[in-house]
Amino acid sequence: MPIADKVAAAHKINDLLKQLIAAGEFKLKYRITVEPQFTDERQSWERPEILVEFAGPDSTLVLERGAELLRSFEMLSQEMLRLGPEEHELVSFDCRNFRATRLRELKTSAEVAAERVRKSGMPYEFGPMSSRERRILHLALRDQADLKTESAGVGAERGVVVYPKDYKPHVNPRPMVRRR
Repeated sequence: MPIADKVAAAHKINDLLKQLIAAGEFKLKYRITVEPQFTDERQSWERPEILVEFAGPDSTLVLERGAELLRSFEMLSQEMLRLGPEEHELVSFDCRNFRATRLRELKTSAEVAAERVRKSGMPYEFGPMSSRERRILHLALRDQADLKTESAGVGAERGVVVYPKDYKPHVNPRPMVRRR
């Protein structure tokens, strides 16, 4: 469901970021764009209604530990706007083109995993990742007729598993117990 009043939502995000940046004494600037238009390949993978882009001397802090602070800012904004998990992609935060770089990494990882599964005939399991990153992997492999993908795990431990299309898990029968 789209954000009803995108401009009002952008103003709320602006107010939140002003407070967070001041309280954290970060040296950061940001730009909030409503209805951003992407000119690169991101356009077919991400379509946020609000995009927040950071720059400045503390950009490296924002991107440390897999962009943990960037994701935290994004999550706080999504929670403040009361967006459900299925709506999280409506608001996107970026810093120094991290999202586009991560998108390329995920697509390359999907291709490598697909080849491994084809060669071995065995599933390939990615580590835990965000719902947005899982979605990108599913989309990257959706046209591979010989493969299927599933999300597996619970909560923060949820990842993607790539299977051969007709994969049947090998089940060891229970050993017979002889009674005397």
